[in-house]
Amino acid sequence: MKSPYTGLRRIFTAVRYSWQGLRATYRHEAAFRQEVWLFVLAVPMALWVGQDGWDVLLLLGVWLLVMVVELLNSAIETVVDRIDPDYHKLAGRAKDQASAAVMLSLLLAAGVWGWKLWERLT
Repeated sequence: MKSPYTGLRRIFTAVRYSWQGLRATYRHEAAFRQEVWLFVLAVPMALWVGQDGWDVLLLLGVWLLVMVVELLNSAIETVVDRIDPDYHKLAGRAKDQASAAVMLSLLLAAGVWGWKLWERLT
């Protein structure tokens, strides 16, 4: 079935759905709210820590990656909970795996920020 949305209308519709997803995640996920506010604080810090535009892009990019992974984690949790709110070992595994992805992205961000802070301070 062909979508009734084409061209600019499709783009505007996609942006509206994306904005709804961001708002819903911000409203319902405390971890995402914390990451958003840490990003707000990270912007001026990145401008101070970064020695050039690429450094700033790297520092903010790894933090945006954390938020992207958190969005995916939240989506997985939402779908799993929608399908069956009762515990199932496969559902638990899916949630644990998504949580592990968030943890790895946080470790990457901490490593990049630590490295760039070390460069800045030494």
